[in-house]
Amino acid sequence: MQNTFKIYENLRQTFGDEPARVLTVTIGQVYEDLANVVTKVEFNELKEVVRELAEAQKRTELKVEELAEAQKRTELKVEELAEAQKRTELKVEELAEAQKRTEETVRQLVTGIDDVKKQLGGLSADVGYGLEDRYLPLMKPFVLHQYGAQLPTTAQRKFILYPNGKRDEVNFYLEGELKGEKVYFIGEAKTKPGKKDVEQFNAVLKRLKVHFNAEVKGFMVGYLFPPEVEDYVKEEYPEIDLFKTYEIEEIARKAS
Repeated sequence: MQNTFKIYENLRQTFGDEPARVLTVTIGQVYEDLANVVTKVEFNELKEVVRELAEAQKRTELKVEELAEAQKRTELKVEELAEAQKRTELKVEELAEAQKRTEETVRQLVTGIDDVKKQLGGLSADVGYGLEDRYLPLMKPFVLHQYGAQLPTTAQRKFILYPNGKRDEVNFYLEGELKGEKVYFIGEAKTKPGKKDVEQFNAVLKRLKVHFNAEVKGFMVGYLFPPEVEDYVKEEYPEIDLFKTYEIEEIARKAS
């Protein structure tokens, strides 16, 4: 006779109360139905099947637990990613603020540089006009002695107007004669002339030659001429004379 209580206890430990009860009843019914026709070997095989089912159930429950643990780990990773996303967004906001501050600093620097350029430009203009004012009175005796000009006019600062409405500003402007021909003496004053200054002055001289349809003598006056500028003028513009400020004074005195 079967021990249904023992069967129930064994099944309950694996499946729980209600499944164990149902299985116990089912096994009891099967046992009663097969008691007269099922051999002991067959019954043992049936018990083996039930045991295998119980083992499969255990393995299933273990897999379910493993899946639950994996789900927990996944949820933890998702939370970590969410936190990382928040930190990234915060960093982006901080970078955006830093970018704004940098742009404002650059804007202030650019404004400051523009102000400095304006001040330097004004200072350069003041120095340039200072040279003109100082040496304008010496230009007539300078031209007389240096170029042997006859009847030179008093030197002046002058705007030359062209028929097309454009104009050139001339630092030193004098008119005179050489060998009975009309000659215009045009001077440029710069504290420290550079190659670009020479090129621009040469362009002015070319325009004036066409405009006056006469000979134009060009010269530049400066405190200092860098050696490379002197060499550049000798090679490219030999018709332009270079004079340091003290040379103007010396030459003008010789004419006195």
